[in-house]
Amino acid sequence: STGVTTLGVEIGPKQLELLQELSPRPGVVALLVNPTNPAMADVQSRNLLMAAGMLGLQLRVLYASTEREVETAFARTMELGAGALVIGNDLFFNSRLPHLAALTLRHRLPAVHQFREFAAAGGLMSYGGSVADGYRGCGVYAGGILKGDRPGELPIQQRTKVEMVINLKTAAALGISFSLALLGRPDEVIE
Repeated sequence: STGVTTLGVEIGPKQLELLQELSPRPGVVALLVNPTNPAMADVQSRNLLMAAGMLGLQLRVLYASTEREVETAFARTMELGAGALVIGNDLFFNSRLPHLAALTLRHRLPAVHQFREFAAAGGLMSYGGSVADGYRGCGVYAGGILKGDRPGELPIQQRTKVEMVINLKTAAALGISFSLALLGRPDEVIE
């Protein structure tokens, strides 16, 4: 195997922990995954179910692979009494971050996604691998191939730069206040 990875699955438990810090009693947290990408959905679900158990939270997994299913999943979060949402790492969701951010505001649901673009689009928070760092890794990879390295012999590059972004405007709209300790941790604060 060759390629570049940006911690898409590994950061889920930390995302859950950050959501718990925002609301010490979220009780039920929803995880939105794409069922058409079962390998990613299964790993994310397993990781977060285990982390939720250790944090004393209930995790409810919701599935969506179409716009209609996304709308249904958000309505379902309300029925489940979810106090927060983790948006899974998937290309379907990554390409709809502004829409997902708007839905979290409409449903008054604190949510986290892997990429900073979610917080920049109006989502509450992002925590995950840096897209820019991932692209740099791809550039290094391509550079090696152009210099004559054989693609099949190049190792997988695990990008390790993690960034956290908080959107204070969204927090205010959701009635969430961040502790000074939490506000000191993000790489970027959007006001």
